[in-house]
Amino acid sequence: MTRKPEGPLRRGWTTGACATAATRAAYTALLTGQFPDPVTITLPKGERPAFALAREEQGPGYALAGIVKDAGDDPDVTHGALVLAKVSEGPAGSGVTFRAGEGVGTVTKPGLPIPVGEPAINPVPREMMRAAVAEIAAEQDASQESATGDVAIEISVAGGADLAAKTWNPRLGIVGGLSILGTTGVVVPYSCAAWIHSIQRGIDVARATGLSHVAGCTGSTSERAVQSRYGLPDEAMLDMGDFAGGLLKYLRRHPLPRLTLGGGFGKMSKLAMGHLDLHSGRSQVDFDWLADALEELGAAPASIEAARTANTANQVLQLASDAGLPLADRVAAGARKTALGVLAGETSVEVLVFDRAGALVGRAPH
Repeated sequence: MTRKPEGPLRRGWTTGACATAATRAAYTALLTGQFPDPVTITLPKGERPAFALAREEQGPGYALAGIVKDAGDDPDVTHGALVLAKVSEGPAGSGVTFRAGEGVGTVTKPGLPIPVGEPAINPVPREMMRAAVAEIAAEQDASQESATGDVAIEISVAGGADLAAKTWNPRLGIVGGLSILGTTGVVVPYSCAAWIHSIQRGIDVARATGLSHVAGCTGSTSERAVQSRYGLPDEAMLDMGDFAGGLLKYLRRHPLPRLTLGGGFGKMSKLAMGHLDLHSGRSQVDFDWLADALEELGAAPASIEAARTANTANQVLQLASDAGLPLADRVAAGARKTALGVLAGETSVEVLVFDRAGALVGRAPH
């Protein structure tokens, strides 16, 4: 995860807000021949940001506008991407229809808020675009044939297929590009909302496709180890990262039969201590807790004292390994207890602890 910069952070705009602004500009140009620049839209909570146009194009029966996404100070993969909306006249009575242009994905698996076969444009951005079209149509002379609001909106993102490879979309069954996202239109820097949203959608897809076993891992090493151990499909791998609480709380409300949690010794020790956010900036390894666990396992006084003053969790793991003590099993059991406490018994839980090389060093239950 990118380190959060110091000082006040600048907010940004979602792909859904950018797509709405581009749609408003394009539809205005389709009706009037003129692109508003900057173009102002209304967000779901009433805020009215203005966007500068990066591209304008008109042709027979269509107009196209582009907005460069500004994610503010958030490390968003789509920051700087060109979001394009091509608005074309539609058949009378067709209303607003949506198409996936280049770089925007198509839904291929159930469980998402958009039906299979539809462009991956989420419900709130769709509503924002429909509202913008209706508002513009109402403002125009009713005698204008093209001011009916019957339009096809094709959303594209330049380079979106390559950007999508850096997101969860392939696992969620969104093929060909990015999703057009956003519930408020605003990107709050380092809110981690997008990551947690992806975890939730991953659980939804797993439930809808009938999976009985999913895994949440803290990083790529543990994920590879767990997936290889059980032969799980990609869609069963929930990219938990540091957000154990986000995964467990959503599973409590939307349970699945079986969950494997995998992670390194340090991250899993924090979960064992009751922390649900495993990021180093929001929770710390308690070396006294690890030392006390070693003492309970019968470690020598020198090892116990060395654990209390260790610099890293892996140093403590090495102390336990050298002494032949199952400290990683103790950590796995504690992490499992924390997880079961959140899940309230709806899901069976296994915890696997790995070393930095991906070797299994601890497990609960055995």
